[in-house]
Amino acid sequence: MNPPANRGADLLNNLLAALTRYVILPTPEAADAVALWIAASHAQPAWAHAPRLVIRAPEKRCGKSRLLDIVEATCHNPFITVNSSPAAVYRSITDDPPTLLVDEADTIFGPKADGNEDLRGLLNAGHQRNRPAKRYDANSNRVESIPTFAMASLAGIGAMPDTIEDRAVVIRMRRRGPGETVAPYRHRRDRPALRQLAQELSAWLRADLDTLERSEPPMPVEDRAADTWEALVAVADHAGHHWPDRARAAVLALTAEADDNGQPSNRVRLLADCRTAFGTDTALPTATLLERLKADPEAPWADYGPNGLTAMRLGVILREYEIRSGNIRFPDGSQAKGYQRVDFADAWARYCPALEPLPEAEVLPFGRGSRPGRPSIVNAGQSGTAPIPGTA
Repeated sequence: MNPPANRGADLLNNLLAALTRYVILPTPEAADAVALWIAASHAQPAWAHAPRLVIRAPEKRCGKSRLLDIVEATCHNPFITVNSSPAAVYRSITDDPPTLLVDEADTIFGPKADGNEDLRGLLNAGHQRNRPAKRYDANSNRVESIPTFAMASLAGIGAMPDTIEDRAVVIRMRRRGPGETVAPYRHRRDRPALRQLAQELSAWLRADLDTLERSEPPMPVEDRAADTWEALVAVADHAGHHWPDRARAAVLALTAEADDNGQPSNRVRLLADCRTAFGTDTALPTATLLERLKADPEAPWADYGPNGLTAMRLGVILREYEIRSGNIRFPDGSQAKGYQRVDFADAWARYCPALEPLPEAEVLPFGRGSRPGRPSIVNAGQSGTAPIPGTA
């Protein structure tokens, strides 16, 4: 019998062995992360955040469904949400929630995912405690608060929305290469032993929920990443032996991979593409900016809606960053609605910091009160020119 001090480390070792018996994980750090996520699911009442486990692959037959099978067999109280109504899922979440498992998650978040708004809302909100869904019960004439907090694993082809992956441990599966072999998994034959392992994990962690809830493990990352990984690191520290070091190595490896492979949101992509479109120009008519944005064959703007990105939609997105169009008089004497490059500077610095600054263009001064190199703004409904706000 193993000494009690080694019980947690031994259980995690056994869980890792089971994972790697049936599934080829992309890296040792990814395998460690999945093992710790599964273990953390058994102590959900102790956590402030419920990290998601995203299992994604570029193509079929990459092992994502098999990995989800092993997660299902070893996690706390698995609840498969495939073909489950949103109401059934909501009503299944309690103070001691099940572990939500979603296969083919691209059918929930993909372009043909109509009708899944409630389930998407649950998966987004349930990462943090005290984010209940509100529903009005006409029979009782009162508003109900429905818990959403629950750990969830989602498997699918392609990336999940950034609202999910930003709160997730992301595992990028791939097809087995030559010489890579795994044991076949048979539900009736193999699941009972894995469920026994799940019971042992639960007995170990449930005995120390108060200790786990009070734990504040030193984290190698900050902010949202720290929230996501804290439960996994707390489990590793509780297990001891080599697991604390392995957990933090997994955090650094997988968060670095997410940074390298993550795709910016369309809003951030638009900011970056506007910077490219401006080049060295200090101001552009809206029509010219749209033309340059949609001319990039690798950008999404030509197909952004039925007629591509429109001036109205451009304005709606940019206003979120306090960037607004105005009537501008250009050096050739023309006047048009457009944008000034200087108004993008703050947003570029905050959301596109990797981009190198571009040199200012040399534009001849014109218009009363305008600065050299800066076109004048014409106040709507007035004649003449006025200085750019804040530059007089």
